[in-house]
Amino acid sequence: MNINEFAEKICSAVKKELGAGYRVECKEVRKNNGVILHGLLVLGEDRNVAPTIYLDTFLEAYEAGAAFKSILQRLLEICREDMAKGTVDMEFFRSFEQVRDRICYRLIGRKGNEELLEDIPYIEFLDLAICFYYAYHGDALGDGTILIHNSHLDLWETCTAELFGLAKRNTQKLFPWVCSSLTEVLGEMAGQEISPEEATVQEEFLQEMPLQVLSNVKRTHGAICMLYPGVLEALAAKEGRNFYILPSSIHEVILLADTGAGSAGELRKMVAEVNSTQVAPEEVLSDSLYYFDSTDKRVKIIF
Repeated sequence: MNINEFAEKICSAVKKELGAGYRVECKEVRKNNGVILHGLLVLGEDRNVAPTIYLDTFLEAYEAGAAFKSILQRLLEICREDMAKGTVDMEFFRSFEQVRDRICYRLIGRKGNEELLEDIPYIEFLDLAICFYYAYHGDALGDGTILIHNSHLDLWETCTAELFGLAKRNTQKLFPWVCSSLTEVLGEMAGQEISPEEATVQEEFLQEMPLQVLSNVKRTHGAICMLYPGVLEALAAKEGRNFYILPSSIHEVILLADTGAGSAGELRKMVAEVNSTQVAPEEVLSDSLYYFDSTDKRVKIIF
């Protein structure tokens, strides 16, 4: 069963279970890097916002042996949880004064996002694009993001330069940067303390390859932290070295001190290999290798 057939089957079953009074539809959603996901939207008659439930992972579960009935029940649970949150007044989004303090920026790759970039304001940075979003925070929907399109510039009577100025201030304030050792990040991912034996192995590895992970406190869209004013300069001064920047995903970058022993070609090859095997396609930032030189205080592509 392909994703379109699965989505149609889910949509029909959800409509039958919920009955009248609900609008149920499936639609394709274009994500970063041109990735297309398939979403289920369920809108009750007393609601004006319907969070998208992506069905692609549910199809994977179905193909792995999960019963269709159990998948349907889980989707209905999610729908009912969302519908219990009531309505959201989005009228505020028409007012620039009401959104300006939560306009932020993030990094995406230009390659693979050509179609998206035609429809949004952005600033070129090396082979990347600085684009803008509204950082939503509210009781009904929790935390989320709303991508800013060219149509919003017209609505708000603003420009890309003004968005950039606001985002430069807001993003650092709302999402402060954090630079952690790889050991700390792996510990966070595991959700628990690592064993002394694992710590020893990691420590030996880090002595040979001193990696640090730069992101924000939310670990979401944190690659932009390398553009926060003064951050790279401060980290380079602390280490007393320049460093390579490995774009591990849109959520973080890895900093590797330049000890003179590494091979730029091998690092570039590693970035591309990790992107193709370990990173979700919609979260890939770039296959390039970057370098920060504390002398001229700028990031450049070296491979």
